[in-house]
Amino acid sequence: MSSPFPQTVDKVKGLKILGPLPEGAKHIFNVEALAFVATLHRSFNARRKELLANRKEAQRLRDSGKLPDFLPETAYIRDDATWTGPPLAKGLQDRRVEITGPTDRKMVINALNSNVATYMADFEDSLTPAWNNLVEGQVNLYDGVRRNLTFETNGKKYALNLDPKRHIPTLIVRPRGWHLEEKHVTVDGEPVSGGIFDFAIYFYNNAVESLKQGFGPYFYLPKMEHHLEAKLWNDIFNYSQDYIGIPRGTIRASVLIETLPAAFQMDEIIYQLRQHIAGLNCGRWDYIFSYIKSLRNHPEFILPDRSQVTMAAPFMSSYVKLLVHTCHKRQVHALGGMAAQIPIKDDPERNRLALENVARDKLREVTTGCDSCWVAHPALVPVVLKVFNEHMKGPNQINVPPKTPYKPVTARDLLSPFVPGAKITEQGIRANIIIGLSYIEAWLRNVGCVPINYLMEDAATAEVSRTQIWQWVTHGATTDTGVTVTKPYVQKLLKEEYTKLAQAAKPGNKFKPALAYFAPEASADRYSDFLTTLIYDDVTTIGRALPGEKL
Repeated sequence: MSSPFPQTVDKVKGLKILGPLPEGAKHIFNVEALAFVATLHRSFNARRKELLANRKEAQRLRDSGKLPDFLPETAYIRDDATWTGPPLAKGLQDRRVEITGPTDRKMVINALNSNVATYMADFEDSLTPAWNNLVEGQVNLYDGVRRNLTFETNGKKYALNLDPKRHIPTLIVRPRGWHLEEKHVTVDGEPVSGGIFDFAIYFYNNAVESLKQGFGPYFYLPKMEHHLEAKLWNDIFNYSQDYIGIPRGTIRASVLIETLPAAFQMDEIIYQLRQHIAGLNCGRWDYIFSYIKSLRNHPEFILPDRSQVTMAAPFMSSYVKLLVHTCHKRQVHALGGMAAQIPIKDDPERNRLALENVARDKLREVTTGCDSCWVAHPALVPVVLKVFNEHMKGPNQINVPPKTPYKPVTARDLLSPFVPGAKITEQGIRANIIIGLSYIEAWLRNVGCVPINYLMEDAATAEVSRTQIWQWVTHGATTDTGVTVTKPYVQKLLKEEYTKLAQAAKPGNKFKPALAYFAPEASADRYSDFLTTLIYDDVTTIGRALPGEKL
């Protein structure tokens, strides 16, 4: 499919856009911004691909028995107490509550109108990377930076609250991870990196304007597995700041520690980004996914039902303690995890209990030393703010002595699969099937942020769901009633839950192709690195037919 605007693309040698650009987006995808995309691609994509190949080699070593550990070759970085990150940037000193969500216009308005410190606008796990979503997201963030946001749907009007007395949340953008490509944009015949594309378009169009508005070009970096992947981002940041003529260090990046290998390299990741680092975040659901995925060849690391793997589980609490200690030692923020609950409007008592659970979770985080946490819905903000305001009197806890002396976290602490009261249940298997099928079905309809059972689910929870079942089938785990989790057993439950979901769904649903993707993963017929890469071609303008469907 040729670009509908060849006159734009022809001015950038070797770059092609294989999706439609509406009139209202032409100013975003201008010649200069596209040339910047091409320049970054040619300068850095080869190294990105080398680092992805290194991931595969690291997984091969883990599969063969070499378990994750702290790197001996970088001990000098960890042991040197003299270096720190940069001073906290404007708009990032106090981050006690951060709201996250995709970049559709209504979400951007509601998030920037929320009583939170920051808003993470997401091009990654909560957004299906359909071309229209990406284009509209960039338009919405362009307008959001310039405080020029309005939206109307079904007779209801939304607008940005520009009351000069209120704080507008600091905008932070999460580009896609290194493993994802953007096939609608090619340079010299090769798809560009999704992360480079998301970063380049936003940065080129908004870096200078964001500084005028009192914050700056700030980013959340996902899914990294090695400190050299952080170095790649740092090199891109330096190149980009030089390219548009702003000082190095203007960009600030918060890194999600959401892979098991990264948990052993927190100091090194901060060090590689030490001119740009803003903090590390506890990406809990992706971290559980990565734990299972990284150790998938070893039956001794089987985890129980997802609902039991809370942040109170010893290996999870060890990861948080190490993150808090490492961040504060390096004078940057330790950013807490997600509260994914959404209001249960038809059951006040159940809603009250859910909010109490949120408050307990946030109390654990703030007393552990976290400087912030995430929420997925504005209704949670008052609950979370109450906890943080009561227990964090300053803008952060970077220089607040810990309530209990820090005990060094060992590799064994990070790897131990022990979970008190652990069990695998049929209910847990069914819950994973429902979440996995429901999320993939929505993703295929270009919806990447999905409410399921009063939780806001994104790609991370779908990944946990299919990976857990894969692990249980592969290693012949048993349920609390003594049933061995076999392929026929899972297929029976899959058929039952699929039938219920498909019968209750609206016409035009995508449950049939969702099952075609999910079933081989859950049945342990195959294991894909990421669902999002497995399914990506089917949400592109240039995609192939869905399983069981025709173009």
